[in-house]
Amino acid sequence: MNQRTTNELTPANRTGLTREMGLLGLAATGICSMLGAAINVIPFMIQRSVPGIGPYVLPAYVFASVPAILAALAYAMLASAMPRAGGSYVYASRALHPYLGFVASFSQWFGLSIAIGVVSYVLIPFLRDIATALDWSAIATALDSGGIRVGLALAFLWTFVAVNLRGVRLYERTLVPLMFLMFALGAVVIVTGFIFDQHDFAAAALEQEGRRITDSSSASFDFGIFLAASAVLFSSFIGFDSIAQAGGEARNPGRSLPLAIAIAVITVGSFYMLFTAAVYHTVPWTYIAEEAMKRDLTAPGLLGYVLPSGWTVAIVAGAAVALINDLPAMLLAVSRLMFAWAEDGIFPRGVAKVHRQWHTPHVAIVLSGGMASVGILGSHLAGDFFLGVDILVTSMLVNFLLMCLSVLALPRRNPEIAREVRVASARNVQVMLATFGAIVLSGFLAVHIWKDFSASVSAWYFHSTPVWLFVMAVATLIYLRELRNLRRRGVDVDAIFAKLPPE
Repeated sequence: MNQRTTNELTPANRTGLTREMGLLGLAATGICSMLGAAINVIPFMIQRSVPGIGPYVLPAYVFASVPAILAALAYAMLASAMPRAGGSYVYASRALHPYLGFVASFSQWFGLSIAIGVVSYVLIPFLRDIATALDWSAIATALDSGGIRVGLALAFLWTFVAVNLRGVRLYERTLVPLMFLMFALGAVVIVTGFIFDQHDFAAAALEQEGRRITDSSSASFDFGIFLAASAVLFSSFIGFDSIAQAGGEARNPGRSLPLAIAIAVITVGSFYMLFTAAVYHTVPWTYIAEEAMKRDLTAPGLLGYVLPSGWTVAIVAGAAVALINDLPAMLLAVSRLMFAWAEDGIFPRGVAKVHRQWHTPHVAIVLSGGMASVGILGSHLAGDFFLGVDILVTSMLVNFLLMCLSVLALPRRNPEIAREVRVASARNVQVMLATFGAIVLSGFLAVHIWKDFSASVSAWYFHSTPVWLFVMAVATLIYLRELRNLRRRGVDVDAIFAKLPPE
C-alpha cells in the first residue's frame, strides 16, 4: 500500500461523528421511524392493496410481527458487537461479504429514501382532513390538487433535511418532544375507538351523509390473501433498524443500541395492535374496504364521523405529527448508510465528509434528501403510494434476511468480532433464532414477490420487483467501479473488511 493510500485510511485524518445520542434519542429514532403512515394509513388502505383481507387485518398484523421480532433480535446481536454508523452495511460486509453488505444496504437506502418521499406525500391528506374538519372547503380542495400537494411535501422534507444537518442535539430536541406528543394524541384515537362502536358510526353516517351502513358482514378466510396482507403490514415494523444506523453516534453503544431496539419494537408493536383494533371497533371493515377503493383513508378521518370537530382536528394533527416524526429519523438512517459506504471506500469519498461545526455527514444527508424527493414525485406520478411501500418491503425483507445470515456466518468469517456479541451470547441460541428468522423471512419475501407479480398494473414499472432489481443492478455497477478504483490505488481491500470501521 502506498503512502497516500495509508494516509487516506488513517482515522486521525478524519473528522469523525461524535457520540452524543442517548438511549431516549435512540429509542425515539426507532419509534418515530416505525410509527406514522404505517399506523394511520396502511391498516385501512390495505383493503385496497390486498382486496379480500376484510376483517382479518389485526390477525395479519400479529402474524407480521413474527419476522419483525426475529429480525430485531438479529440486529440487536450484531449491534452489540459492531456499534458503528451504517449498521446493516457494516454487519453484512464484516460477516458475509462486502458486496452483499453494499447491495443489501443500497437496497435499504433506496427503499427507505423512497419511503421518506412516500411519507412526505401522504402527509398532505392529513392536512386536508384538518381543513375539512374546520369547514375550510376551499383549502381542503386546494390540498388535493397535484401541484400544491407535491410542493408542500417537498417543503416538509427539506425542513427536516435542515434539522438533520444541524447536528444530533437539535435532532434529539426536535424528535423526542414530538414523539411524546404523538403518543398523547394517538391515545385519544385509541380511547375514542373503544368508547364508540359500529352502531354509533352507522348513526353518524346516516345523519351526516344520509348513508345507511349495515353491520360488518363476515368474510371467508383466504390464507394466500392473509399472507399477502401480512407481507405488506410487515412494513409497519420497519424502522428499528434506524437505531443501528446511528451506531456511530450512540453513547455506550454496546448496551444502548440493543436496549433501544427492544424498547422500540415492544412499544410500537403494542401501540399498533391497540390503535388498529380501536378503529376497526368503531368503523365497519366493509365501509373501509369500499371507501379505500375510492380515496385515501386515514384513521382520524374515519373517526371524524363520531367526534366533534374540535377533537377531530386534534387527532388529525396527532396523525400529522406521527408522519412528521418519520422524516428526521429515517433521514438519519439513510444518510449514515451512505456515510459508511464512503468511509470504507466503496462509494465516492466525498460522501463521507463530516461538517466541522455540526459533526454531521452533510453531503450524505443532502443526497438522501434528493432521493426522497424522487420518492415524492414517483408517488404522485404512480397515483398510488403503495408502489413505494412495496419497494420498501422488498428491500427490507432482503436486508433482514441477510442480517439473520450474518449472525450465522460471523463466527466463521470474523471470530474476533463474533466474540463481542452480548445479546443471546450462547451460540446455540444465536443459531436457532437466526435460522428460524431466515426461514420465516424467506417465506415472507416469496409471498411478497408473488403478490407483486400477480397484481394487475398498467405498466411493468409499476411492479416493485423489477424496479428493485434495476436498483440492485445499479448498486452492483457502483460497487465494481469503486472496488476497481481502490485496487488501482493499491488499497488492501481485504484488510478494510477484516476489521470494524474507525470510531
